[in-house]
Amino acid sequence: MIPWLIGLAVAGALWFAIYGHLTEFADAVIAALGLARGTAIGEAVHFFFYDTPKVLLLLSGIVFLMGIIQTFFSPERTRALLSGKRVGVGNVLAASLGIVTPFCSCSAVPLFIGFLSAGVPLGVTFSFLISAPMVNEVALVLLFGLFGWKVAALYLGLGLAVAIVAGLVIGKLAMERYLEDWVQRILTGTAPEFAGERLTWVDRFRAGWRHVREIVGKVWPYIIAGIAIGAAIHGYVPEDFMASIMGRDAPWWSLPLAVLIGVPMYTNAAGIIPVVEALIGKGAALGTVLAFMMSVIALSLPEMIILRKVLKVPLIAAFAGVVACGILLVGYVFNLVLG
Repeated sequence: MIPWLIGLAVAGALWFAIYGHLTEFADAVIAALGLARGTAIGEAVHFFFYDTPKVLLLLSGIVFLMGIIQTFFSPERTRALLSGKRVGVGNVLAASLGIVTPFCSCSAVPLFIGFLSAGVPLGVTFSFLISAPMVNEVALVLLFGLFGWKVAALYLGLGLAVAIVAGLVIGKLAMERYLEDWVQRILTGTAPEFAGERLTWVDRFRAGWRHVREIVGKVWPYIIAGIAIGAAIHGYVPEDFMASIMGRDAPWWSLPLAVLIGVPMYTNAAGIIPVVEALIGKGAALGTVLAFMMSVIALSLPEMIILRKVLKVPLIAAFAGVVACGILLVGYVFNLVLG
C-alpha cells in the first residue's frame, strides 16, 4: 500500500506540474524550431504541442479515476441507476456537467470514454460530449457583453436543449451495437470486473492502472492524428472568405455551408472567439456565426477521428447528423429573432 501511495503522490504532482506548464512547453518548442507566434506555421505547431500532451494527460487521469470508481459501481449497477425514467434525468445532469467543464471537443472525449467504461448509458454520455464544447462559458461571456443577457440565455438554453435532446435521440436509437467491440465488452460486463466490497485499495489502484493501459493504449494514435490535422488547419482560418458568405443578407444555404466549413477546423471556444468577433465585425449574421462556432467546437474532424477508435461509422454518422440538425436550429432561431 505504501509504495502505491508514494507512487501516486509523485505521479499526481508530476501530472499537475506538466499540465500547468503546457503553454510554456509549446512556446519553448516553437522557439527551438525558430518559429514565431502569429504566423500560420507557428500557430499550428504551437497548437499541436500544447493540445497533444493536454489531451493525453486528461485521458490518462480521467480513465485512471474512472477505473477506480468502476470498482465501487459495476456497469450493471450504474446502468440500473440510470435506466428507465432516470435516463432523462441522466441526460440533463450530463449536459449540465458539460456546461461547467471547460473542455473542447477532443478534451471531452476522455471523459466520454470514462463514462462508457463506468457503464453509463450511451445516450447520456453523448449529452455530455455534445454539451461540453458546445455550451462554453467564454462564448456566454462574449454574448452577454455584446448583446445582453437575453441573447446569452437563449444561447445557453438552446445549446443545453440540443445536448439533451440529441442524447435522448441517440439513446432511443439503441445503437450500442455500433460501439467498437472492446467498448461493448465493457458495457455488457464481459470485461474484467471486481466486487467492490471485496477489494483493497491496492486492487482498486491496479484496476485504474489497467484501464489506463488498455484504453489509452488503444486510442493514443488516433488522438495524435486528430490533433495533427486540427493543428494544420488551425493556422489557416479563412475569415474573409467566410465573412463574405455569412452576411445578414446571405441566402438560406449560407448557414448550412458555414457549418460544413467549420467541421474540418479544430479549436476550443476561446480560440474561435476572436474569429467570431472578426466575422461579426465584418457584418456576418449572428446566428450563422454561432452555428459556425458550434460546428468548429462540437463537430470537429479531429474529434471524429479520435471517436473512430471508440465508435463505428454508423454511430459517428448518427451523432454528427443529430448534432448538425441542432446547430442549424440554433442558427436559424438566432437569425430569425435578431434578424
